[in-house]
Amino acid sequence: MTAASSDATGSSVPLGTVLDRLEQELRAEGVTWIIGTATNAAGLVLAKSVPVGRLAAFVRSGCGLSPVHRAYGVDGGIADAPFVGRVGDLRLRLDPSGVRVLGDGIAMGPTDTFFQDGTPDPACPRVVLAGVVDDLAEQGLRALIGHEVEFVLVHPDGSLLDVQSWTPYGATALLAREEFVLDLLAGFERTGVGVEQVHAEYGEAQFEVSLGPDDPIRAADALILARSLIVRTARRHGLGVSFSPMPAVGKVGNGAHQHLSLYRGDDALLAGGDGPHGLTTDGGHAIAGLVAGLPQLQAVLAGSALSSVRLQPGAWSGAYACWGLENREAAVRLIGGGPATPHGANVEVKIVDASANPYLATASLLGSALDGIRRRLPLPAETTTDPADLDDAERTRTGVRLLAPDQATMIDALAGSQLATRLLGEQVVTAVVAVRRYEEELFAGTPVEQVATALRLAWS
Repeated sequence: MTAASSDATGSSVPLGTVLDRLEQELRAEGVTWIIGTATNAAGLVLAKSVPVGRLAAFVRSGCGLSPVHRAYGVDGGIADAPFVGRVGDLRLRLDPSGVRVLGDGIAMGPTDTFFQDGTPDPACPRVVLAGVVDDLAEQGLRALIGHEVEFVLVHPDGSLLDVQSWTPYGATALLAREEFVLDLLAGFERTGVGVEQVHAEYGEAQFEVSLGPDDPIRAADALILARSLIVRTARRHGLGVSFSPMPAVGKVGNGAHQHLSLYRGDDALLAGGDGPHGLTTDGGHAIAGLVAGLPQLQAVLAGSALSSVRLQPGAWSGAYACWGLENREAAVRLIGGGPATPHGANVEVKIVDASANPYLATASLLGSALDGIRRRLPLPAETTTDPADLDDAERTRTGVRLLAPDQATMIDALAGSQLATRLLGEQVVTAVVAVRRYEEELFAGTPVEQVATALRLAWS
């Protein structure tokens, strides 16, 4: 169910009427409990909840939340940051247009963060993404985003399943979990989350769900909802879920690839032009901005203590900052338009993983693309082969760059990035740097196998 679909905020219908109708719809669906989600710098999904009778208060006044939530780390500890303290309060306000019925008496929706005086919190990830979308609109541009969700099924305690046989992308592997998959698809259908495809992935007990393209904010909302649905469905089948970038060392990692397309009016920027593979001039600038921004924004996109373990050459994770048509080793993979791509030409950014805050990750990518357009950055030479096969001189000549191989390097790059501060704001950059440095110190000297075990369920 898509609650209040015709009465979303911003319409001419008074908010009181919208909320009255929404509460009636929710009660008719048997909803007694509403969960409002929020995401923080460490990629954790937090929540406050209210009984359905408190819907209007959740929307109008919000629920209290300490500013320290931005600095919660993956182990429940608190990172050292300037905004961490015991004084002050934020308000989480539910967005009624995003409320969806999960079933079993539960509805869920996204929240925005406000100060007590009613002004938006500039460090709220959803507010940050909205600002980038507005920046695009000022240039006459709009974007669509599609998310991929990779996950590994585990035991409820996080221990690995004993998989006797697994065929990557195999029909047998998919059908072996058909009850889970059918139940999951029914949940997506019930909530109105558009699913493009589901398949067994390369790794043992690994699956992928691809979500359809949507407005950037709604796409990120759908991703959070999708991950909640996956976890709830798995639990009903006696299973747990790991979205971790590296659930187990020596196994296959999980990505959270983002697909993006850009339009000026109805005209696509990534197709119909005179550039390589039909790129328009602005489309080329956008890709140039993406490639140029990745090294500075890597800690936002894939900055956890395990991300660099996944992000290795030869792992199909996009370890090199470069672009290429259908090049799955390039960080930016161009997917050309045509009959095989019903949604049109787009680029897939492969380095993103589930430790990233999806709103901040999307803001980083769209902001980088817009930066490339504004500065008219020249399109780099296309990488038409595995970048690992190029020698050092060829990579230097073509500008192909291996992304940071460790967490400390990517954190330092983010901390010193003027681009990141301009796109995300100083408070957000400070928060991300703080939680990532906290992880770095927390796991210093710990064997990576132990880190993988400790964080297997961190983003679930």
